[in-house]
Amino acid sequence: MDEKEENDNLRKQLSQSQHRPRLIVAGTGSGSGKTTVTLGLMRAFARRGLKVQGFKCGPDYIDSAYHAAVTGYPARNLDSWMTPDSYLLEYFLRSSENAELSVIEGVMGLYDGKEAAALTGSTAEIALLTDSPILLVVDVRSMGRSAAAVVLGFQQLEPRVRIAAVMVNRCGSASHFGTVKTAIEAACGIPVIGGLPRDGGLDIPERHLGLLPAVERGELEPLFDHAADLLAEGTDLEMLLGIAQAANPLTLGAADKDCSCIVASSTSGCAAEEVQAGPAADGRKLPHPAPVIAVARDAAFNFYYADNLELLAHAGARLVEFSPLRGDGIPPEADGIYLGGGFPEEFAAEIAGNESFLAGLRAAAGQGMPLYAECGGYMVLARTLTDRAGAVHKMAGVIPAHAVMQERRAALGYREVTALQDSLLLKQGERLRGHEFHYSVMSYEAGEPRSYAYETKGRGGVHPEGYHQGNVMAAYTHIHLASYLPAAARLVAACRSYLRGNRL
Repeated sequence: MDEKEENDNLRKQLSQSQHRPRLIVAGTGSGSGKTTVTLGLMRAFARRGLKVQGFKCGPDYIDSAYHAAVTGYPARNLDSWMTPDSYLLEYFLRSSENAELSVIEGVMGLYDGKEAAALTGSTAEIALLTDSPILLVVDVRSMGRSAAAVVLGFQQLEPRVRIAAVMVNRCGSASHFGTVKTAIEAACGIPVIGGLPRDGGLDIPERHLGLLPAVERGELEPLFDHAADLLAEGTDLEMLLGIAQAANPLTLGAADKDCSCIVASSTSGCAAEEVQAGPAADGRKLPHPAPVIAVARDAAFNFYYADNLELLAHAGARLVEFSPLRGDGIPPEADGIYLGGGFPEEFAAEIAGNESFLAGLRAAAGQGMPLYAECGGYMVLARTLTDRAGAVHKMAGVIPAHAVMQERRAALGYREVTALQDSLLLKQGERLRGHEFHYSVMSYEAGEPRSYAYETKGRGGVHPEGYHQGNVMAAYTHIHLASYLPAAARLVAACRSYLRGNRL
């Protein structure tokens, strides 16, 4: 089957009405308990033998890692500000195709997003785009009938959003649960399907410090199982599953089908000519070998959107993962390197001790191999990394700067970046969307030449950010390639060009 036929088949499939059992777990605000409820429900339904697919609203890597640990399947992110609506719906349809239940965890409160008076970037917007029923998690500490007023307000703020059921959290007693259940059901006309008690064993640890390594080591399994036990005991799981199974079938609109096919879009435009090859001995055109992009992936480097990697693969790259923490150097077949974010500060000594990895980065930069890094990867390209204890660790030295960890968060929020010059991802003036979340700052040495990667725009204003020099591009912003599909093809084209010049 050729590429055109594959794309046509995909469009045809997505144009048909598709049944996707699904629900969104949303909260009244951050800290309401939606993550605990989400993880407990995922584990409880997985125990019943269901294939559960996890999704996370917004730019969050940690909750996605929880989802993968609980369900046994890679988690996905859905973001209605970073990606087009048509892409989001198509991505959800494809990613949930083999699932028996999709559980989408919200972000912050149900209506919290990019704007104060609109739904942009909120869980509510994703609920509307995916036509999903909502399970609203309400923290009812110190409340009785007032809990009904909270739920009623959430119902009335945006009538198009369908709150199908309520889960009450941090109940003080069985009597307390009975009071809030009766009050909510009488005033709001929707079921309270269950409640969780006040229980310190359900508290998820602080989100930043080394959580993903703890997940990988299985240290949070008791918490996941405890949440599932309590939910299975105190929740009407059958009713909740029925709500998810009764969700309306989904269909891509005509405009969506025309513009959102991931396979077609990611190999079009700027890199179309790169897919073609020179003639073979008999005059036929043959495809070039797929360029290899080496992706650092372990407990130190793990902040990747699944669809970013998929977009690179669909654009023609072959992705090869390697682990600097296990002592790996740059894979010898690499034609490009992608260093994602994560927690390099937690493993700075190990990274500093892997001279094969650091020397490989320096050699790649010197040889003109495309080298793209985000956040934690950006820090590793610096000359040194100072951890929270004040210890200084030698890094790759590709960038004339020093990464220094701080106790207070340095940046958080959505970003729109504009290329200040042609680069690995963008031509001058083109834009991508992404987000920042980091505790470090980058201190550049005086007198060293520096060319910024982007002009970045966020709530804090507009300012230059990152580093770009030749084949090296790095910045704090975690970009989403689906926000501008030609970017994936451009990076793959740069790797293919390196392959041609150095390996063919």
